[in-house]
Amino acid sequence: MPKQIKAEEIRTWSDVERKKRLTDLRHELLALRSIHTGGGVRDNPAKPKQLRRAIARILTVMNEKKNEIES
Repeated sequence: MPKQIKAEEIRTWSDVERKKRLTDLRHELLALRSIHTGGGVRDNPAKPKQLRRAIARILTVMNEKKNEIES
């Protein structure tokens, strides 16, 4: 995944692609957390923060789309 995913880019993705990338990011974050918990050292300490922000951006766009449909 790129360092920062822009919301404009996320809006161009299909619903299926958004859900797939969201799942992938969550799995990647879970893997990083398990490595850290197990006493391992991360290559990039800023990676979890980047992943959390990317997940938040995707969820924000998904909620925007959902609210557009409902109203």
